[in-house]
Amino acid sequence: MNFRRGAQREEPEMNLVPMIDVLLVTIIFLVVTTTYSKYSELQINLPTAEANQASDRPEQINVAITAQGRYIVNRTPTSGDPAILSAELKRAAGGNPDPMIVINADAGSNFQYVVDAMEAARLAGFGRITFTTQQRR
Repeated sequence: MNFRRGAQREEPEMNLVPMIDVLLVTIIFLVVTTTYSKYSELQINLPTAEANQASDRPEQINVAITAQGRYIVNRTPTSGDPAILSAELKRAAGGNPDPMIVINADAGSNFQYVVDAMEAARLAGFGRITFTTQQRR
């Protein structure tokens, strides 16, 4: 028997706050436990550049690096040790406080050779470094 025939029935409410809390905790858990891929795993194709040939300027120092790791600073062979190479760069700069260091590295040379040349320029106190490239044929 239904004794409450005239009484209105309340509609059930759905409280969304606990569901939002659970979703936020799940998202935080996923962000914290996700591993990100390393840059070394990426295949990178570097762009090529085309520019006019630079004129020979007295304030630049040319550092050539062969594929075997030999260094030549302004046509003078030198050691690959960053400290010795730094002293040679200072000698080649003369009185110029911040010359442009132009690194001419062989395409087959080890990347470490280029890093050593950059480290030598940093030790010498020179901050302007650039690289030479050739146009694709």
